[in-house]
Amino acid sequence: MPLTHDRSGQIARVLTEALPYIQQFTGKTIVVKFGGNAMVDERLKRSFARDIVLMRLVGMNPVVVHGGGPQIGNLLTQLGIESRFVDGMRVTDSATMDVVEMVLGAAVNKEIVGLINDAGGRAVGITGKDGGLIQATKLVVSRKTPEMDAPEIIDIGHVGEVSAINTDVIDMLTRGGFIPVIAPIGAGAGGESYNINADLVAGKLAEVLGAEKLMLLTNVPGLLGADGEVLTGLSPAEVERLIDSGVIHGGMLPKIRTALAAVAHAVTSAHIIDGRVEHAVLLEIFTDIGVGTLISRQPG
Repeated sequence: MPLTHDRSGQIARVLTEALPYIQQFTGKTIVVKFGGNAMVDERLKRSFARDIVLMRLVGMNPVVVHGGGPQIGNLLTQLGIESRFVDGMRVTDSATMDVVEMVLGAAVNKEIVGLINDAGGRAVGITGKDGGLIQATKLVVSRKTPEMDAPEIIDIGHVGEVSAINTDVIDMLTRGGFIPVIAPIGAGAGGESYNINADLVAGKLAEVLGAEKLMLLTNVPGLLGADGEVLTGLSPAEVERLIDSGVIHGGMLPKIRTALAAVAHAVTSAHIIDGRVEHAVLLEIFTDIGVGTLISRQPG
């Protein structure tokens, strides 16, 4: 079917709008955390893969970090292993950690790699244990109530936090034209495995790599103001005021803290974007409007 005059004009406007962004971000590293609905909806999975491939083709260096909580939960249920959570974190004993490694390091990771390769990219899947990428320590969780003399330490098993990152394997892959796809599993000092929050891994990677952007896909339109509008173009100081006033609270706080830490450590901007929107990554990078919340590092 031939293009109409109006349709031709729309396509031309989109392409010309994208041009300065392509020029600005060529050669830059962009860390993308892939999660939420975008990981389970077939249409969104394929649009995400095409976005990542296009980013690479126009000269950017995308690095993908993925989650997989629902997939882990489904397999645990099938195996008859109970899922327990403390403060939103999965209690991860040895049996659960085996499942986490099977799901994140194999099934989910290889599916994403396959989608990107099917879209014309050259993706390589790794975990944080490969090449000494992510060194981890056990996450200590404590609780204290007014009637307690000392905090209670809660053991949630093989749940970790990032202690150090060695980017050699990522540098090698990106120099070779490959797209790293990373499962958020780290290694302890004794070689033990730790399950780490994917947002935190993406944020730490963006910091260490000196990324231009950190992009966190979510199941919400972005950071919402008191009236329900999407807030964007924010400075770290403005975000802190929104936290202090209670506008930012609950489940959005950890993502916001990750974004703030990134822009405080050489990352130019952090984006919390709506992964339910088809081609959300491209729309956020290549258009003036975007599809989420942008937090920019303050100059100087």
